[in-house]
Amino acid sequence: MSMGAAPDDLTTALAACAKGDRTALRGIFDREAGRLVTIAERIVRRRDLAEEVVQESFIRIWTQAHQYQPDRGSARGWIYAIVRNRALNLLRDGKREYTVEDVEVLRERDQVDHVMAAWHRLDRTSRLHDCLGALDDTKRRGILMAYIGGYSHGEIAGRLSIPLGTTKSWIRRGLSALRECMT
Repeated sequence: MSMGAAPDDLTTALAACAKGDRTALRGIFDREAGRLVTIAERIVRRRDLAEEVVQESFIRIWTQAHQYQPDRGSARGWIYAIVRNRALNLLRDGKREYTVEDVEVLRERDQVDHVMAAWHRLDRTSRLHDCLGALDDTKRRGILMAYIGGYSHGEIAGRLSIPLGTTKSWIRRGLSALRECMT
């Protein structure tokens, strides 16, 4: 495949993703993932984090493929911008210095506080309150962030400073425990 054909292939693949074609997403992944991990690794400086960035980026590519507009730039540029932005967000989430960008982080912290307040607003005698209360704090926080706040697993991992795989496992186990408790 020539490089000249690749952007058209990516444009076609994104259009197919927007229509729900998972094989198109797989094709983009097979063709681009290696380079995307390399780019993410240059930014985050850790291979494991770069792989998480790319995984989260592909979720975003899948869910937002319908937003890609060929007249506004190449498909490759759109895909690479998603990865770059995810990597930069991960770095920013990990910063401890106060910069202008921290205003955004503080705003996000307020949103997380709002999510946690939703649990505290539940009727204290309700079964859901009791079941959520039985979970350890991190699992409860992860579930509430996902289902009340709408955060992705990657965003939750970044905000709770835990690995993506751990976040997914905790949310899955927490939901399972909630189901058991509620029945």
